[in-house]
Formats: sequence, structure tokens, C-alpha cells
Amino acid sequence: MYPEELVSPMRKDLTAVGFQELKSALEVESVLGSDKGTTLLVINSVCGCAAGAARPGVKMALEKSTLKPDHLVTVFAGVDKEAVAKAREFTMPYPPSSPAMAIFKDGELVHFIERHHIEGRNAQMISEHLQSAFEEFCNN
Repeated sequence: MYPEELVSPMRKDLTAVGFQELKSALEVESVLGSDKGTTLLVINSVCGCAAGAARPGVKMALEKSTLKPDHLVTVFAGVDKEAVAKAREFTMPYPPSSPAMAIFKDGELVHFIERHHIEGRNAQMISEHLQSAFEEFCNN
């Protein structure tokens, strides 16, 4: 478990742009189990690729995209263990991965970006990937 002093700025990096933190399995179930609209889930992490590319890429995609998910939520790997475990049930059959991003449409997982799709890519590349996914899945 990481100390809160370490993860707090990383949490705020996403909550400052409108993400809702999900800290319990019940919160994850109520949001990801919903069949209404599109939801972007970010599985946040302390790793360098989360800070260097994932979080900046997500923020850039939301800033630049005309189509956006209806709901923005995040769980923190290595911190919110119960919430992350429940979120990973919703991202099956993909193996556990952090950082990672998932798009749900009407309660169904429709797009998943695993850590190996993030490592070695810069924020711009991740942003473009997400913008493309938003255009495909957030068109109601």
C-alpha cells in the first residue's frame, strides 16, 4: 500500500479534470454496472508511465475531443485494493494492468488500453488513441 502523501497529487491530477474516485467495490459496481451511457475508467498508478504518458494523455484527449464519455471514473492500483479488484472483474478477460483505461458503453466493456499499450508511448499518442476511441464509442 502506497502512502497517501505519495498518491494524493496523482489522484488530484485526474479529479481536477472531473474524474470521480471510486474507492470501494460498491461504488465501482454502481457505476460500471450501470447500463446508461459511456464511462471512461482510468486505473491510476504510481508508475512512471502513468505520470509521463497515461494521465497527461487522458487529460489531453478530454481537452481536444469533441465527443467525450458521459462519466469519468478512476481507481488507484496499489491503494484502493477493493475497488481495483472489482474494476478488474469488469475488465475481464484482460489481465490485471496498471495503468490502464477502459471504455464502457451501456454497461459493456467496448475498449481497453493495457499498460503495454501505454509504455513507450508519449502523451500525444495516448491522447490520439483515446480520441479515436471516443469518436467510435461516445457517439450515442
